[in-house]
Amino acid sequence: MKPYSHQKIEKKWQKEWEKSGIYKAKDFSKKPKWYSLIEFPYPSGAGLHVGHIRSFTAMDIISRKRRMEGYNVLYPIGWDAFGLPTENYAIKTGIDPRVATKKNTDNFRRQLKGLGFSFDWSREINTTDPNYYKWTQWIFLQFFKKGLAYKAEIPINWCPKDKIGLANEEVIGGKCERCGTPVVQKLKSQWLLKITAYAEKLLAGLKTVDFLPEIKLQQTNWIGKSEGSEIDFLIKNTSLKIKVFTTRPDTLFGATYVVLSPEHYLIQELKNQIQNWEEIKNYLNQAFHKTEEERLKEEKEKTGVELKGVKAINPANEKEIPVWVADYVLSTYGTGAIMAVPAHDKRDYDFAKKFNLPVIKVIDNGQKEKLYEGAGKLINSGKFNGIESEKAKWEITQFVNGKKTIKYHLRDWVFSRQRYWGEPIPIIICEKCGYVPVPEKELPVLLPKIKNYRPRDDGESPLASISSWVNVKCPKCGGKAKRETDVMPNWAGSSLYFLRYTDPHNNKSFAHFKKLKY
Repeated sequence: MKPYSHQKIEKKWQKEWEKSGIYKAKDFSKKPKWYSLIEFPYPSGAGLHVGHIRSFTAMDIISRKRRMEGYNVLYPIGWDAFGLPTENYAIKTGIDPRVATKKNTDNFRRQLKGLGFSFDWSREINTTDPNYYKWTQWIFLQFFKKGLAYKAEIPINWCPKDKIGLANEEVIGGKCERCGTPVVQKLKSQWLLKITAYAEKLLAGLKTVDFLPEIKLQQTNWIGKSEGSEIDFLIKNTSLKIKVFTTRPDTLFGATYVVLSPEHYLIQELKNQIQNWEEIKNYLNQAFHKTEEERLKEEKEKTGVELKGVKAINPANEKEIPVWVADYVLSTYGTGAIMAVPAHDKRDYDFAKKFNLPVIKVIDNGQKEKLYEGAGKLINSGKFNGIESEKAKWEITQFVNGKKTIKYHLRDWVFSRQRYWGEPIPIIICEKCGYVPVPEKELPVLLPKIKNYRPRDDGESPLASISSWVNVKCPKCGGKAKRETDVMPNWAGSSLYFLRYTDPHNNKSFAHFKKLKY
């Protein structure tokens, strides 16, 4: 008996299977349907690793079983090919990322076919293919037209080595997920997607999904709904106001100081009034080199500096109180400023204790301890004395002309990157018309070929150096304008791939509605 030659025999039958199309899903088949979806791989230069094979094998077993049970099975494959590793490789070697991506995807495809996975290769997609990212750009334009994509100057996680902004999910232990460099905070004009507009929908959806209770709780905390009040504190001898958000307006009479986040715009506006500006400037520099995680650690010693020469007016009792800057306050939550009530908040209490600030108890719990974070009847609160906390919250809000509001821990998604290897954002910037969408008939906005892939020293994308690509006419007024030079994050194309698999060769629309519905 001849020895079994798996290389010869398996290769022969794999070709037969591919030729016969036995793994192709058929649109609108009358068979029962089954969609087997894997997280499509990033095609690195190293090729497949055991993690790919493990998860793909598990789903391949399910797919084959379903086919044998008579199901019309869709088990597609594609490539999540934009991203930093390929760009870093291009910077190091000078090789065009397109060339490296093709080489890597060819290798991945060869390996996957050699392993005999039952993918439907007729639906193969690649996020770096202009025929694919045309629709990534189209979807961005729909967000923009509906007010769900906007640009704002915000503090972002910044990797000094890669010279790009990072999403919170790309920062691990205070370091860049890709290169391990400590991340700093930097103010930068960025595109954002308004996911906060869907916070309530997300919370409502958690009630109906079949998730473990622990996962639901984690998601609920991530969204982080807080009901409270926005209250203005006037700054003495100016027309400026500090707007704070608090979930405890019932404790307003106990606010003995106000704290601004290091990124708060009022610090710069008050520069000429601040008597210790050099001290403030040094503190801000230190804060910007800390990650959000470091700033929020419970065990971290509280730090801060008073803005000498600046006083705020407590709207409840008209008393002057000091204004501080401290890194435990974040600009990305609430309003970036807090009223500090040390008698009824642990962080405020620790801060007040360290800097010898007044502690005024305004909630009576029948005990003598200085710190109490619960509810009770109001004391030291003028005409509101004796009223229960919950009732007093909204009465005091109304008394000081505050506004009842809801805030979320969830933040809008930072959706731009100052790098090369990504989908160009299809926006034209015109001095007269502002941000103007590229006409849909002109999509895709192709990523131009360049020689230098390294981000510029000013933090801008290398695309900003290509004047022939940047300088264009405004689609609205015909005047001089410039292209947006930021690109989308690698999450962009991978957010919609599972939908595109249903109609991957459609050049007229993202996917035909009937195929999506099927």
